[in-house]
Amino acid sequence: MNLLTFYVSEKQHHAGMPLYDWLLEKANMLGIPGGSAFRAIAGYGRNGKLHEETFFELAGELAVKVEFIVEEALAEKLLDVLHAENLNVFYVRQEVQAGVI
Repeated sequence: MNLLTFYVSEKQHHAGMPLYDWLLEKANMLGIPGGSAFRAIAGYGRNGKLHEETFFELAGELAVKVEFIVEEALAEKLLDVLHAENLNVFYVRQEVQAGVI
């Protein structure tokens, strides 16, 4: 199993929708059994500028993490779709052990 995690900005869009929604929709269409999007409350990126969820924070500056626990073949299919769409998305792929107790 793979944990496939994408980090996108709230303001990133693709095909007329927020990129995190597009990723979830595309994964569902590929048969990936589940995925989740998590909005950050604080963080900083390569530029070192801290963003926090406050009244004064500019909308769209925080990260959204989109995660899938998926078989390796399906992880490859999703990554291939992103390559074909020419998307520039940071991701982390890890081998994980997953199950239900």
